[in-house]
Amino acid sequence: MKHNFVLLYVLCLVTVLTPFTNAVAQASQNVLGRNSAQANLTVSGYIRDAANGEGLIGVSVYVKETGTGAVTNSYGFYAITVPAGTYTLVISYVGYEKQTKTVALTDQNRRLDLELTEEGKQLQEVVVSTRREDDNVKNIEMSVNRIDVKTLQRIPALLGEVDVVRSIQLLPGVSTVGEGATGFNVRGGSIDQNLVLLDEAPVYNSSHLFGFFSVFNPDAVKDVKLIKGGIPALYGGRISSILDVRLKEGNAKKPELNGGIGLIFSRLSYERPLFKGKGSFIIAGRRSYADILAQPFLNDDLRGSKFYFYDLTAKANYHVNDKNTVFLSGYFGRDVFGADFGFNWGNGTASARWNHVFSDRLFLNTTAYYSNYDYSLDSDLKRKEENKNDYFRTNSRIVDYSLKPDFTLFLGKNTITFGGQSILHDFQPGTATAASSGSVRTFGLESKYGLENALYIGNEQQMSRRLQLQYGLRYSLYNYIGPGEAYTFATDVPAGQRRNPIAIQTYRRGETIQTYGNWEPRFAAKYELSDNSSLKLSYNRLAQYIHLVSNTTASTPLDVWTPSTNNIKPQIADQIAGGYFRNFGAANEFEASVEGYYKWLHNQIDYIDGANLILNKFLEGDLLSGNGRTYGAEFYVKRNRGTINGWVSYTLAKTERQVTGINNGNWFPARFDKRHTLTTVLLVDPPQAKRWNFSATFTLASGTPATFPTNRFEYGGYVVPQNADNARNNYRIPTYHRLDLAATLQGRRRPGKRKEDNWVFSVYNVYARKNPFSVFFRPNTDNPRLTEAVRYSVFATAIPSVTYNFKF
Repeated sequence: MKHNFVLLYVLCLVTVLTPFTNAVAQASQNVLGRNSAQANLTVSGYIRDAANGEGLIGVSVYVKETGTGAVTNSYGFYAITVPAGTYTLVISYVGYEKQTKTVALTDQNRRLDLELTEEGKQLQEVVVSTRREDDNVKNIEMSVNRIDVKTLQRIPALLGEVDVVRSIQLLPGVSTVGEGATGFNVRGGSIDQNLVLLDEAPVYNSSHLFGFFSVFNPDAVKDVKLIKGGIPALYGGRISSILDVRLKEGNAKKPELNGGIGLIFSRLSYERPLFKGKGSFIIAGRRSYADILAQPFLNDDLRGSKFYFYDLTAKANYHVNDKNTVFLSGYFGRDVFGADFGFNWGNGTASARWNHVFSDRLFLNTTAYYSNYDYSLDSDLKRKEENKNDYFRTNSRIVDYSLKPDFTLFLGKNTITFGGQSILHDFQPGTATAASSGSVRTFGLESKYGLENALYIGNEQQMSRRLQLQYGLRYSLYNYIGPGEAYTFATDVPAGQRRNPIAIQTYRRGETIQTYGNWEPRFAAKYELSDNSSLKLSYNRLAQYIHLVSNTTASTPLDVWTPSTNNIKPQIADQIAGGYFRNFGAANEFEASVEGYYKWLHNQIDYIDGANLILNKFLEGDLLSGNGRTYGAEFYVKRNRGTINGWVSYTLAKTERQVTGINNGNWFPARFDKRHTLTTVLLVDPPQAKRWNFSATFTLASGTPATFPTNRFEYGGYVVPQNADNARNNYRIPTYHRLDLAATLQGRRRPGKRKEDNWVFSVYNVYARKNPFSVFFRPNTDNPRLTEAVRYSVFATAIPSVTYNFKF
């Protein structure tokens, strides 16, 4: 425990004593100067959108004379250090007018804030992997995809609603087991192995309506970045991917109202300047109303049923001065589903951030956040008078509190990042209240606590004009702490059988029960073969100290999160990846890449047959631990310009697990293993139809593995399917494929009017494919001696929709 307090102390010390870090920047400048006679000077500043004042992420600032440059960070800040002299800066960003600035650096550093203006004729361009020209070749990042919000709005979606999580499933290496599955899988990882961040606060359940929509309101989203490999030392806590979603800051120039009316839900957002342009805010809300529309058509048994979701997203910022900016953001959303018996679940996050510019070279972002995910189960959702004395209710939650200072030091050919994070995890596995004839009994499990701390340092170094390195080290230290009980389980139990506790030890508040520490090295390299092609290589090790306890891939609010304990070891992943990246065609019209990866997974959780996951005090005795391996290749081709653009991606992959006590100890395919996945996205802007644009997506994927019976036996005149050889995932369900179409009609623009609107017409699952989510077996209802296979499909028909969007 004392080691955790040392790390926490260091984090607080780093934040409080930050004025002294100016000396670090000055000393580094002297050390890294080319020589004592020629001083290095820095030009730095923020780059924002001229229309609304939003900081722009990923803007390229290129120094013509030296062939070097920089890219703006997540807050729009950049810094370039060069020897004294006069330079030409070229500032470029897709969809914005390119700017050229001459900057004289003679005897002192220069602050240069800029605003970029959107091009007069909007580029019809897909922006997925990057935001600056040639970035897929010249940026050291690999296994990284960015999705532009304008592109999101063009992709056909379920019931016409733009969705972040469904859109990233069109990217290579990203998959899902089908409609009705929560979250997403990245390179063979399970859904809990993705760190989903909303303005740096983790979101534990990213889905509404059992996975059909995500919690991210597109009207409030500014940037979406998915990192699948080569993860920088800045990130930690999950072992598969990082989905970093950044919210808009709000229009700092003028009030703006956006909204949309669809068949399932409507949304509305409002943003405006604050404090005479020194700040701004945005607030956005959504509410589904399928339950309201359906009420007149429900019979008496279902009348009063509840099935809806709502969410509220808000963010505000205040520009204190040139060196200080503060941000506040939050999200609250909830789903309610059921008739007599129902679920209620939701997320809540709050983030407070402080940006401080110590000098032209040193930038700090400090984040404090709160995150909560909870669910409840109620046997009497309608609150019937006759049942008021007989009911059953249960709930569970996970709550996080965190402090996270992150520094960036710009030193010419080196960009050094360092900082840390401290997270207090509060796991509340579940409490229940049962009432019968007025007699009420409350029972449940005690809360569990984990303290997770980390320190990291990383460097991005330009070794030469063609060679660039990124390397770093993260150390994470985790303590499972009291108050609570620790269990010792019997070890002389056959593999795959329930283990019973043989000893229980009680710990006081704050007392250490178990400690784990892990070094997590990160490395990436890029070598430019030519101006339009490069090779990239990466390696990372990651540790994850929390686990999702769920033996189903379906979206269910009854999933329980649990910490690493004296019986549950942290998950560890090692991944290597390499790739070839190339642009070709006139003005780099096309970009292409191929990446290969191999990932080793350790301490993967699985379950004995008949495991009890809900309100089980001795749950750890029902868990099994094993290893995993996943490897594959990802192919990607994208066209950026023209009346027809879009991308094609193909993933060839294999994902396996090996757990003692399952499948006779042999390797078996994971439930989300998909050997082949092909996705195509087409965006069409016919010049003859100026107000119309069209889009289409097509997905073709191997069926996911499933466990089928190998034989059957008769009992009492009934035939019971049986898996005699203990095989796991021994068959695959049929191949999945689906076509979606959409057409957008832009409203007429009237001179002098600010109103913009459009109609979106879409069809999901155009040819009504009955894609199976699962296949299960049961005795035939007419002849119990026969066994029948039943295909379960979530959507078995085409689903048309229409949505009206507006902006004032």
